[in-house]
Amino acid sequence: MKKVYRLRDLDCANCAAKMENAINKLPQVESAVVSFLTQKMTVTYAEGVDEKEALQQIKKCIRKVEPDCEVLA
Repeated sequence: MKKVYRLRDLDCANCAAKMENAINKLPQVESAVVSFLTQKMTVTYAEGVDEKEALQQIKKCIRKVEPDCEVLA
């Protein structure tokens, strides 16, 4: 399942790259792309994953890199 989320207050491309690397290491995620330019994150979830639970793990990764960044549905 592929989902696109908007991001608010993503401050730099380096932070986006760090977030992308951390999110791609999660077992629930097949692939993730974080774009600083468009302020969007595209996530492809693994088969049978609970999206809400996986999104909570993704948000934790984002907060570690950029505490002020918000994920919008």
